[in-house]
Amino acid sequence: QVQLVESGGGLVQPGGSLRLSCAASGRIFSINAMGWYRQAPGKQRELVAVITSGASGGSTNYVDSVKGRFTISRDNTKNTVYLQMNSLKAEDTAVYHCNVRARIGQFGLTINDYWGQGTQVTVSS
Repeated sequence: QVQLVESGGGLVQPGGSLRLSCAASGRIFSINAMGWYRQAPGKQRELVAVITSGASGGSTNYVDSVKGRFTISRDNTKNTVYLQMNSLKAEDTAVYHCNVRARIGQFGLTINDYWGQGTQVTVSS
């Protein structure tokens, strides 16, 4: 099975920065995509950023509200995804969840999504 360990959340002032990390471990055959979702109280969960890889080609995508401020990256040797968050705003306050889409086991016959426990990001003066 796949386990995800997240870190990097916390309290920061508006305009500040945080870097989230998520490390995946387990019997991973391959990782198709790694990303970050967030959900604020009373609001729908939204995809913040995603990075893909594989034969279909790799790419990054961001929700419009974070473009130019957030950067997603990954270290394939460590099965780790990062989210560098700059120029943080109060509206960025949410629980951020790491998501990994992966094939597991020796043959990787099934694709599943795996979720981290979530890390709180609070932007406030």
